[in-house]
Order: sequence, then structure tokens, then C-alpha cells
Amino acid sequence: MYIEPRKHLTESPLAVLFGQMVEFARAIVDFVRRYVVRTAAAVAAIATVLSVTACGDTTSSTSAAVVKDCPSSPMPDPDGRLAVQGAAPRIVVPVDTSTSTVLSPGTAPQIQCGRTPLSTHTDVVYGEQVKMDIQVPQTAGRKPLVVYVPGGGFVMADKGGNLALRTFIAEAGYVVASIQYRVQPDGATYVDSISDVKAAIRYLRAHAADYGIDPDAVAVWGDSAGGYLAAMTGVTNGDKRFDSGADLDQSSNVQAVIDKFGAADLSRLQSDFDPDTQRAMAPLLAATAKYVNGPTNTTPLTADPAAIAQANPITYIQPTDPPFVIFHGSEDTTISPSQTLILHNALVAAGVDSTRYIVDGAAHGDVAFTGNPQNSLQWTTQEVAGRLTSFLAQHLKR
Repeated sequence: MYIEPRKHLTESPLAVLFGQMVEFARAIVDFVRRYVVRTAAAVAAIATVLSVTACGDTTSSTSAAVVKDCPSSPMPDPDGRLAVQGAAPRIVVPVDTSTSTVLSPGTAPQIQCGRTPLSTHTDVVYGEQVKMDIQVPQTAGRKPLVVYVPGGGFVMADKGGNLALRTFIAEAGYVVASIQYRVQPDGATYVDSISDVKAAIRYLRAHAADYGIDPDAVAVWGDSAGGYLAAMTGVTNGDKRFDSGADLDQSSNVQAVIDKFGAADLSRLQSDFDPDTQRAMAPLLAATAKYVNGPTNTTPLTADPAAIAQANPITYIQPTDPPFVIFHGSEDTTISPSQTLILHNALVAAGVDSTRYIVDGAAHGDVAFTGNPQNSLQWTTQEVAGRLTSFLAQHLKR
């Protein structure tokens, strides 16, 4: 720091000293303005970046967050995927959008995370010794609950799937619980799986204080097989035939349902496909028949219409059912879009609040089938995910 000397030919020694002190003070102020303030700002910015909590981290933080890509789930074992083998499946029935809204997200921006710190509780045991992972926003007050039911063709139920969208929803202000449930290789039927979903809901209501849950605001959300189970859970509100196990003093009712590309009529799973695909689907249909009729029953899936009717959500629809939002991809060659159309039209006919979206160009979003995360990108666009969170806000947040 350099202070320009001044000439004080006519000034007293005291005046000269005072003048030098003023010049020195001015120089200090100038130095602070030019260097210290800038450096402090830079240090603060660096500290903010270094203190950010990663999206989905299990620890809470009061530091400012950085928006970033949402975390992704591990890819399923290629040998364990459920895709139909052989030539590419082909649907021969046109997609009916007459009672639906078509979304065309294309290459729209993907969802991002990092805005809200979360705490995560993994492998929480409930019901029939199955587990769940729970994401809780680190914000004040009770929060609505969203129970996520993963897909897997009724033969697997990976609670670790769909982590990106689960995290996005949790950061929007919801406790999100991703659950396991019993599946056909466990000897389970659809009744057991639905009972597990309802047991999870009762468990979470019983422990609402532990996880900051508003027990009066609960939604169930499922993909593929999970979409079917979510629909069955919603249309059987109050039906005690599907309530068993612990926490029976708690309600398993839900206030909203999200069904993404789930089946609705198990007797018609293959009806819309070309003959080659129908033949290739035989192993999946055999597993589904055991899922309906029991593990030791060899009756074909369509041989017992009464049993199939009991396993279909449209059988249970009544005007008092909770609101539904339904999504299906126009290019889904695993579960035909006509399946969700059957459910949507039946709900509307009964006077239930139901909205159905067709996602133009989207394939089946369950990576357990596709094995290709690229096929799921349209399902994690901001446009599609925004419809989901808007539905939740409309029906759960007060």
C-alpha cells in the first residue's frame, strides 16, 4: 500500500501528522473495498459449494443446496430381467387417447434434485418380514406420505428402484416410502401383495410421529405390477378382506392413487399383441396364473373367469374411491395402453375423479423389463414428473 507524500511547507507539525493520518485511513478504506470484500465473497461462495448436501444424502444440513441430477438406481441383473424373449413385441391395436391427455415431452429437461435435504431410513422391517426404505424431507411440520410400490412382473419387487423420481418427490415435500412385497416366487398371490401394501400404510400411520407423517394425507403410487397393486389398494379402501397382520387399529385407506402403466384386466394381458409375442409371453402368463390362483394351481389364467374378476381392480370400483391419475406410454410393448384405458373409463363411469395421460413416444418405464435406462428418460422429464407432483399437491396438501 503506497501513500502519496504531500508537501506541507506552511503547515505545523501537528497539522502535518493529522493530514498523514487521514490519508492513511482513506488508503485502508480503499484497500478493504478493493480486496477484502471481494475475497470474503469468494470465500463464502466456495464454502457454500463445499457444504452442499448431496441429493438423497442420509444426513440433514442447513447449508445452501446446489441443484443437480437426481440419483439413479442400480441397474438390475441382466440375467434377472423380465423382458419377453424373441422378436420385438408388437401391439396390433391402436392406442386410444379419446378420453386422455397426450403429453409430448420429447427431449424436455430432466428432473433435478438437491433443493431439499433428506434423511433416509433403509431396510425398515414391517408386516410379513418385508422391508421398506423411507425418505423424509428435513423441513418443519408433518408431511403427506407417498407409498411407492415397485414393479417387477409379480415375480420381483426391488424397493431400490426409481430412486431419481422418488427423491424428486420427497424433495417436493413428501415422505416417500418404497416397499418390498411378497411376490409369486415366494408362493404369494395378489391377495398377499395387496395385504403387504396395506400393511405398509398401516405401519407408517402407526409410526407417523417417528417420520413426520401427516396420517390423513396418504397416496399410493406404483409402476407396472406396482401400478396394478396401487390401483387395487385404492379401489379396496375399507375392504377388510385385504387387511391382515399388525397395526390393525390403523386405517389402510389412501387419499390418492398414482397408477403408471399398470394392468387392469389380467385376462387380457396378451390380447393386443401379435401372435408371435403372445406365444413368447407364455412364461409370464403362467407365473401370473399362479399369482391369481395359487402356487400349486395349474389352471390357465383365463380358465376361471370368476377368479380373474376377483383379481381385477375394475371389479371393486365405487363412486367413493379416491382420485386417480394414470400414466401410460404410447410405445409400451410390455403392458398394452388399453389396460389403463379399461381402468380409467371404468373409474370415470362410476363418478370417480380420474385423469389419464398418454406419454407420446414413451416405452415401458419399468427398467426391470427393459434393462435400458434410456427407455425411462421420458418418465423423468420435468413435464411428466410435474403432472405427478401437481396431482399430489392438489389432493394431499392442505
